[in-house]
Amino acid sequence: MRRIRCIAEGGFKINGPSRIGKGPMPNEEDLKSSNEASLPQPTQAGRIETCIELIEQAMKCLENNDKDCVIKILEELLKAECHNSYVVGKEVVDRVRMVAHELWLRSDDELRCKLLRILRGFVSKKWIRGALKMYNKDLNNKWRTKCGINWEREVARSNIVKMIEGLLREKFGWDEIRMCEELMRFIGVDTETFRKYGIEPCDWVHAGFDEVYFMGIALTDLLIEVVNNYVKALLGTSNAIDAVFFLTLLRYIREPSITIVWGNIEGTRIIEVRYAVYGKVDKWGWANYEELIKRIRALRPEDVPRLVSGAVDGDGSIRYDFNKSRPFIEIASCKACEKRIFLEVIQEALEKLGIEGKIYESSDRAVLEVYGKEAVKLLRLIIPYLRHPLKRLRAKLILMLRDGIIDDDTFAELYNQTKYEDGDNDPKRKHAIDALARAAPQTHTHGGSRYKSSVIYINELHKRWWEVERELKAY
Repeated sequence: MRRIRCIAEGGFKINGPSRIGKGPMPNEEDLKSSNEASLPQPTQAGRIETCIELIEQAMKCLENNDKDCVIKILEELLKAECHNSYVVGKEVVDRVRMVAHELWLRSDDELRCKLLRILRGFVSKKWIRGALKMYNKDLNNKWRTKCGINWEREVARSNIVKMIEGLLREKFGWDEIRMCEELMRFIGVDTETFRKYGIEPCDWVHAGFDEVYFMGIALTDLLIEVVNNYVKALLGTSNAIDAVFFLTLLRYIREPSITIVWGNIEGTRIIEVRYAVYGKVDKWGWANYEELIKRIRALRPEDVPRLVSGAVDGDGSIRYDFNKSRPFIEIASCKACEKRIFLEVIQEALEKLGIEGKIYESSDRAVLEVYGKEAVKLLRLIIPYLRHPLKRLRAKLILMLRDGIIDDDTFAELYNQTKYEDGDNDPKRKHAIDALARAAPQTHTHGGSRYKSSVIYINELHKRWWEVERELKAY
């Protein structure tokens, strides 16, 4: 399972790692595959601490009259979302405004224009007016003319993505099925072979979401931060499958922001893709984990399969034990943390379906397992709602084998395509950015392999992004 991240200050996160002490032992390939997803995200407290450190550095630069230093640090503050009161609170934001205002007072016109261009890329005109203590007419007239800034034609990045996607659909025939096929081709799944046996490997893109399913995701793989009256939901991964799946998942709420960062797995530097969306607390009443537990316990039996599907898609697993010829499903949790109770809550929910799930514990984690006939029964109930590409495929294969639609040899041939291989050469691992480059709409390259390295790709991606944004604004 993925690395443990317990409930953190400002939000909660469910995840789980390592081994189990009883029941079916997890395959090494599944453990390794999961470790690459969802590197630890900063808590609200950690983010505030980072912002304060940057603010203090900026103030020292101001004391030394090093304006270029202040400009660089201010840009770091903006990238770290230290200007967003929903994320770090009003007190921190006011200090960021003070840095911008002090720099404005000490700058000549050339540096002021540079400052305005930087601010324009991250904050609203209202934020700028408040920080620089400026009238709206001065910002719109005097500085727009002097700095050549067009304030009135700003286009949100989410709208740019939609525009690019629309052009791709119209001019190049891009759609969600093509996105899936590019992903499957990249990770080594032969879609035509699956279709030959009556299995559609790309129907997950239209399976649909709802709030109950998302509650299952929140139990496992979603980091939720609650700040004031807003909720920030985050997902991060270096895994190729999850990079596309998470993007599709969060678009159910709204177009997510995408950040590309360096991560670290067992001492190895890797590139991670992180997604974030914001929502109001009144629409995420279950963002408080006590409320989440309360709502889950109140679910009707017919709603439970959707909840379990979300939990399995998030940080669960569906596997087949070839030695014992039986499938099993597991959902893991760290042992000594508050999220441990979620396993018991899911176990109670399964009882409403007449399905027995057992919880096993080792030294550092707990696992809820359903296996054998009970797992087959559960798979039949959750398969309409599973969205994770490989987990959905495995569920289909197991049920087709159990129903006699495919034989053992065909099952093994197709199941093996969904497995993670050892080593760094498996495209399923550590290739999130490459998968996005081939599949996702805003970074689509039509399956080409033009990028020799991830670093070159990132630089090119940023360059293309800003070029498109400038063209749209000019238009």
